[in-house]
Amino acid sequence: MPSLPIDPAMLAIVLLGAGVAGFITGFAGFGTALVASGLWFHALPAEAVPPLAALATVAAQLIGRVADRRTFDWHRARPFLIGGALGVPFGVGALAIASPFALRTSVGAFLIAYASYHLVVRVKREIGAWGGRRADGIVGFGGGFLGGFAGLSGPLPLIWLQLRGGPSAGQRATYQPFNLIILALASLVMAISGQITTTVLWAALLCLPVTLVSAWIGARAYVGVSAATFQRIVLTLLLLSGLILIGQSLTAK
Repeated sequence: MPSLPIDPAMLAIVLLGAGVAGFITGFAGFGTALVASGLWFHALPAEAVPPLAALATVAAQLIGRVADRRTFDWHRARPFLIGGALGVPFGVGALAIASPFALRTSVGAFLIAYASYHLVVRVKREIGAWGGRRADGIVGFGGGFLGGFAGLSGPLPLIWLQLRGGPSAGQRATYQPFNLIILALASLVMAISGQITTTVLWAALLCLPVTLVSAWIGARAYVGVSAATFQRIVLTLLLLSGLILIGQSLTAK
């Protein structure tokens, strides 16, 4: 297996990342790249992590879709998807030429600030339909860019939908199809641009079976969770995601 770690400890880290990320994606509908990359960057070549995260997310989203049998809200997701599709090529292009330090640091700091505030302050501040579908498309563009750059398509649309308000099930039905389609598109663009290498394919062969099983378990666990509990779990995941991104930036620096 070229360029892959053969040390048992490194292999265990890779598989642990695949399992934890699959469960969280099946449960929350996002989080593969945010959770797994924190482990994968320690055990895999850095350039292999974003395309592997995109492939793993698509696989986990498909399993989650089958397992929880919930309907995607394609109408609400449409402006996000249009904007996201436009943003993906820019993100993939940036991945090829840009240093990820500034982007990881800024996104991580934002996630930490947002999640911490909402975990501490229980008063919900909602913007309703402000900005309309055009604003949704702009947020989708940002999600698409981050999806192409680092497999991080989920946080921006998720935060925006939380600001919009409404039932958590409705928010999930919107950002799940966005993540699925955008990261499938990102995977395609990465493949065309040569970023899905032999190393990535070998890593995917190892990780995807673990991710698929874990995603199924996570999706089934989601069914019995209340909306309030689910909201706090998602905020906690966003907080941890921000800390992971900051940690990656400092380590890489």
